[in-house]
Amino acid sequence: MISLGHLKRRLGQYAALWVGGFLLTGAAVLAGLVFTDLMVAVDMVLPATLTAVLLTMGAGLVLSLISGETPGTKLILAVLALLLVLPLLWGPMSAAVVLAFVLDRSIEYSQTYAAVQIGISRLLMPLTGWILGGALVDTVWAFFQGVASVVGVVSAWVKLWPLLRRLLGPEPVREV
Repeated sequence: MISLGHLKRRLGQYAALWVGGFLLTGAAVLAGLVFTDLMVAVDMVLPATLTAVLLTMGAGLVLSLISGETPGTKLILAVLALLLVLPLLWGPMSAAVVLAFVLDRSIEYSQTYAAVQIGISRLLMPLTGWILGGALVDTVWAFFQGVASVVGVVSAWVKLWPLLRRLLGPEPVREV
């Protein structure tokens, strides 16, 4: 069995974590603007908030794994945690991007922002090459294209058949 209530609660907590990371980063960077430049403030705040988001997410996952939930629930939560790491990290990053946009600055000048982007691309590029580059994916893709072609032909025939029947006229009446 899978505890949908626990999954919903954890997903709600992940959403709150994203919003909290966004708001905390935004507030801390705005406070830092009193003392220093935007990019310096971003480079000081982002590492701390990214670490806080990761630690909070990890703590929530550990608490779920040691809870009395079913193994299926724990497995789904672990998979969700892996799938949601990057979106959750994007919360604090988004705050920095929004502030840079509002202040008409280029966020790419932030060393932390650039380092995170480079790190993510170094992680995702081999992963996408591994997933999307295999013969299995090519075979499945070709199968889906074949199915789509058949569905397209059948759909076109079903649409055109009544038109062809009208153009060809009524069928002759057979006498018995």
